[in-house]
Amino acid sequence: MISESKAPVSIEQLGEFGLIKHLTGPFTTVQKSTLKSVGDDAAVIDTGNGKVTLVTTDMLLEGIHFDLMYMPLKHLGYKAVAVNISDICAMNGEARQITVSIGLSSKYTLAAVEELYDGIRAACKNYDVDLVGGDTTSSKQGLILSITAIGEAVKEKVVYRSGAKEGDLLCVSGDLGAAYMGYQLLEREKRVFLETPEVQPDLAGFDYVLERQLKPEARVDILALLSKTGVLPTAMIDISDGLASEIFHLCEQSDVGMNVYEEKIPIDSVTYNTAREFNLDPTMCALSGGEDYELLFTISQADFEKVKDISEISIIGHCTAKDSGKYLISKSGNVHPIQAQGWNHFNQTTPE
Repeated sequence: MISESKAPVSIEQLGEFGLIKHLTGPFTTVQKSTLKSVGDDAAVIDTGNGKVTLVTTDMLLEGIHFDLMYMPLKHLGYKAVAVNISDICAMNGEARQITVSIGLSSKYTLAAVEELYDGIRAACKNYDVDLVGGDTTSSKQGLILSITAIGEAVKEKVVYRSGAKEGDLLCVSGDLGAAYMGYQLLEREKRVFLETPEVQPDLAGFDYVLERQLKPEARVDILALLSKTGVLPTAMIDISDGLASEIFHLCEQSDVGMNVYEEKIPIDSVTYNTAREFNLDPTMCALSGGEDYELLFTISQADFEKVKDISEISIIGHCTAKDSGKYLISKSGNVHPIQAQGWNHFNQTTPE
């Protein structure tokens, strides 16, 4: 008897997180010290004495995550460290060390690699972390950069994605959508240059969105603010793939629904005006753009008074029952299902 063969499933169909879930699902932890393995912003390892070690890794590939036509190597080195520090922050921890592994093609000179490491060193100095190791190899596909960040936290104060409860308030730090608009601007000027090399880039007045794309910062200051006011988030994640995608992750891990209010989503005026110039909806840029590296977190309603006057924190919604769904309430009062359309590494060739 001939069995019917199943059609092969492409990685693109699964997407990044579907692939991770599919590949790691069969794994079980055997070490008692492994408190959290796959599925959060960082792994959590119990080191005793009420402390835990946090470990997170990000890999950046030339042509997928960055374009060296407009990304200076020094900025790339800095950004690669900052995005890993952001993952440690999302666990309510403090980064201590990093390792750096790079793959280099023959086109890179020693001066170019030194420039990359100048950025890494600047980030280490800014975030008070030590470079403690890594690996170097050759590459046939341009530059590959992988950084692992190691941090620590008090065991009882680690914040996971899974702690949100119905009625909790949804908060976000800073403002959203700027990094995406910085990317759109750089891509526009790249296209102009390729068509007309003698034309100089028109970047005047866009410093804010460009910096948010080229040199994002991990929000260690927000953790300090929350600690000072005595607030421990119930769940937290950093915004790398867009607000909508991160809302889905929090809801999935915490078994809750979410109502988000469009008028409460913080969008800087430069971001707003730039989006309009590109005929884009600023709210959609905030929801799906990604690379903001702000912190999205939930707090108990009892902590409302403690955060309501902090200028760097916006309360944008609240948790509902899981079967209530995830909705955006527009400025006009209309209710729309939130669609997670953030960055998917397996169906794009350029970064969000």
